[in-house]
Amino acid sequence: MTKFGVNAFNWIDDWTSEKGAAAIAEAGRLGFDFIEIPLMRPELFEFKPVKKALEKAGIWATGSTVLPRSVHMPQFPKKARKFLLMVLENLDAIGGTYLSGCIAFAGGVFTGNPPTAAERQIVADTLGDVCLEARKRGITLGLECVDRYETYLYNSLADGRETIKATRADNLQLHADTFHMNIEEENFYDSLVACADVVGYIHISESHRGQVGTGTVNWEQVFRGLKDAGYTGSLALESFSENFSGVWRAPKQTPEMLAVEGLKFMRERSEKVNL
Repeated sequence: MTKFGVNAFNWIDDWTSEKGAAAIAEAGRLGFDFIEIPLMRPELFEFKPVKKALEKAGIWATGSTVLPRSVHMPQFPKKARKFLLMVLENLDAIGGTYLSGCIAFAGGVFTGNPPTAAERQIVADTLGDVCLEARKRGITLGLECVDRYETYLYNSLADGRETIKATRADNLQLHADTFHMNIEEENFYDSLVACADVVGYIHISESHRGQVGTGTVNWEQVFRGLKDAGYTGSLALESFSENFSGVWRAPKQTPEMLAVEGLKFMRERSEKVNL
């Protein structure tokens, strides 16, 4: 049965123990199975109050992160490895078993050139090593591909699949995001089916990052593609509320409406294709 989650940024602008506990409580109250916790600053993460909040809400957590500029993996593989190991420790401490996101690069870092074979080999080697450590904790990693305006390294799902295959790690999967796919893929269906062997996590996110179903994402292709790809992973709603600092044009809907309507949308679409 498909599990439905929501990113904490639906409610909050930054992760703190207090803000995080409020987001966890809301996710549980509204009926989500899990919450995606942004682990951007692992050195400051307090796992005890988070674990307590999850238990009280009756839900579980996945983790996501973006590498800081100072540890962009192709340039600083050792520092990137150290950062990711701290993130894994945080996730393990709260009982999480899935880490997704921009785990191979820093957002907004560009070289002025396309990615080189050497850069991607560094990523494959480093992620392969991180996967070995993650396996000891029972954690699976999801490599997210994002649009050309955020990175030069991995834009299309096919880009990510190539590196995942190169690592030969059985606990490294592809993290697809419909917001980024809407920019980079020729269509949703073909790209999902072509990467069916590695796709393991997906962000359900609208073209404008607001309420899903009200933008330009071709949702029929998305869910039909997931069905025909034999997708068995989770669906994580990623709508950013007016509280999120990265949104300059706030959505019309309240955080609660984004969450309630988003969960309803994911359930109905999943049921329609018997996902």
